[in-house]
Amino acid sequence: MKTIMIIDDSEADRYLSEVIVSTMDPTLNIIFAEDGFEALEVLKASGETPDLILLDINMPRMNGHEFLEAYSENSARDIPVVVMLTSSDQERDKEQAVSYGCVKDYFVKPIDKDRLRALLESLG
Repeated sequence: MKTIMIIDDSEADRYLSEVIVSTMDPTLNIIFAEDGFEALEVLKASGETPDLILLDINMPRMNGHEFLEAYSENSARDIPVVVMLTSSDQERDKEQAVSYGCVKDYFVKPIDKDRLRALLESLG
């Protein structure tokens, strides 16, 4: 069973992402965090490495870029495929996001279902 982690400080955006993802494949296990700091705690406590992370950029305490830096530095596990999911369409955010090898796509909210479906299918 594939696991998707949704990291977003907006409850409404987390819910919308959950609805979109679960309607695409109801067998997916979905876990949540409100920011990068909480995501690190959830991942550490669970010992689980998700297959895909939908990661917002602009969040309090620890933003998406800071999460990727901390996770890659402190994790012996393989970093999953990450999709930056954000309301920011600024070029500098896109460039910084794709500089991480694990970032496979950059979606401006809301999620593009067709692109996400193709990405999920590519994971096997």
